[in-house]
This record gives sequence, C-alpha cells and structure tokens, in this order.
Amino acid sequence: MMRGLWDRETVALMLLAAYMPLALFWLVYGGTEALARLGLAALVLTVWHLVFMLARAQPPSFAALITALAVAMLAPDDLGAFRLVLGISFGAVMGELVFGGWGRNVVNPATVALSFLGFGFPGFAWPSFDDPVIWAVIPAALIGLTTGVMPAAVLAGAFVIGAGAIASGVTFEGNVLSVAGLVLVLLVADPVTSASTTLGRWLNGLLYGGLVILFVTGWGGAAPVQIAISAALLTSLATPLLDEIAVALWIAQRRRRHGRP
Repeated sequence: MMRGLWDRETVALMLLAAYMPLALFWLVYGGTEALARLGLAALVLTVWHLVFMLARAQPPSFAALITALAVAMLAPDDLGAFRLVLGISFGAVMGELVFGGWGRNVVNPATVALSFLGFGFPGFAWPSFDDPVIWAVIPAALIGLTTGVMPAAVLAGAFVIGAGAIASGVTFEGNVLSVAGLVLVLLVADPVTSASTTLGRWLNGLLYGGLVILFVTGWGGAAPVQIAISAALLTSLATPLLDEIAVALWIAQRRRRHGRP
C-alpha cells in the first residue's frame, strides 16, 4: 500500500529547502565556527532521535536538521560545547520528543532550547548577523509560502502590525525588525506549532509582532535576538488559546446564522 506524497517528512524536507538560502549565507559568513556549531547541534539531535527510536519505536525526522540550524544560528555566542549540548538536549527532549516527535509537539524545540540557554546563561552575548544573512530571509519566506509549508497568515499578521508600528512612529533601534523577521521565519512560522485555523494564524502573527513591539519599547538593554526569541516563546505558548478563540467565534457565528441560541 502506497502512502500519499504529503507526509511529515515531505513537509520537513520542503522546510529544509526553504531554509537553504539562510543556511548557506550564514555558513559563508560564519565560517568554520558556524559549521562546527551546526555539526554539533545536528549530532546531538541525531543521538536523541536515535535514543527515542530505540526506546519508544519513535521514528526520527529530518526536522531535527531544522532545529539544529535554528539553534546554531540563534544561540548565544561563546557558550562552549557543554552548555550548548545541555540546551539542545533540553529543547529536543522536553519540547518535542516526549510528545511523540515532530508533528505532535506543542512548542518548537528550537524555541525551547534557545529560551533555556538565554535564561540559564544570561551572561553570554546574543549573536548578530551580517546583512546578506538577513536578506536571505526573503527568499526563504518566498520558498516556504510558494510550497505551502509556511502559514501565510502568520507572516502577514506580523508584517501588518510591524508596518503599523512604523507608521505610528515607533522607533526600532539597530536591526531589531530584521532579526524579528529572521526569527519569524525560523521559529514562529513553524507549520506544526503555529495556529491551525485561519483566524488563529492571523492572531498568531499579530501577537508575535505585538510582543516584539512591547519588548522593544519596554525592555531596555535587551539584544534583538533576545527580544525576538522571548516573543516567539510567549506566542508559541498562547497559540492553542488563539485557535480556541477562532473556533469559539466560528461556532457563535454558525449559531447566529442558523438561529440557534
């Protein structure tokens, strides 16, 4: 019996293809250090996927490479191998594998790992990115939207509130907006952990953008990556509530339309 084309590994591979521009530019400008971080992250995640495959017959996924890329790019600098392995292990196990693997997880494992590293080791500086790496977000988003593996409403919602903030005179210092866009594409627009309903996806993007603006205006001294990851974590935790709101509004509309109390 043949399976259909669209299974979770197809989606994971298409996401990997979308992230290729980001990965290539980041590796070119990051050099051997970036390659070493990516290799270490991929190795740790592979080990944990194999552990859960042997212990729980849980199949590994290509999505581990997406998590490895996100953590390698966004983790604080100069953590050292031990701290990085600790953070990746916590994020992979508690954020994904205990739920049954990618596709069943509630939060993005990279978001969990990065939040753990940020809160657990606050003395380490967050990374910055060269302009070509930031510009590579655009083709990554376009590939994701074209293939349908990134939710357009999430990206559109964040764009709308960001444009509104700029139009209303909110001042963004440094490259906060650019980094927020990078985190939006890498973490928030995850097809598994973002909202499932159309309205929920719009609310998902609006909430992420709103939290970024709130942190920019009220969190003095925070690094752009720190702001974006914190916003991504809170948005991810609120996502089930956003879908619940969307479903409740749909049910209420149906009842009014059909004259039911």
